Amino acid sequence: MVRRKHIRALVQRLLAEHHVRAAPVEVADIAKALGVEVQETPAEDDLSGFLYRDRKRDSAIIGVNADHHPNRRNFTTAHELGHYLLHDFDDVHVDRDFRVWLRNDASSQGTDIEEKEANLFAAELLMPQHFLARDVEEIGTIDLMDEAVLQELASKYGVSTQAMTFRLAYLGYIQQ
Repeated sequence: MVRRKHIRALVQRLLAEHHVRAAPVEVADIAKALGVEVQETPAEDDLSGFLYRDRKRDSAIIGVNADHHPNRRNFTTAHELGHYLLHDFDDVHVDRDFRVWLRNDASSQGTDIEEKEANLFAAELLMPQHFLARDVEEIGTIDLMDEAVLQELASKYGVSTQAMTFRLAYLGYIQQ
């Protein structure tokens, strides 16, 4: 089962500890403050990102496909940070189009839940509910057909219009 309350509480704590009070959330800065290096490098199109842990050196690297759109790179960084904080993967965890490939079969059990949790973490971190609540209060009712409003919000938060639409629907802010 996806740990929604745990993830929301973790994100709220991270935002408070890093003094993030408005969008956009600088995910790479939060990762760096947590001791996780973020590296962007060109890669095959289906490779979104990876998390590498060196337990001997107590270090971690998030790799992000530099060829992807900045909004997608933002989401990938947040997604991999979610894995770092929520899951205890062995050494390397690679996400291809957010389909997962793990090093060993034993660690692949529960993969669907882990991916859902990492996606929820990314959405909560990049588009915090309390930030969106303020914006929606200013805007009023959000119509799914009003692409300009959706694009404006997506741009403010550094995410795709699709990610913003999903998040607003998940939070119950979109009137269809």
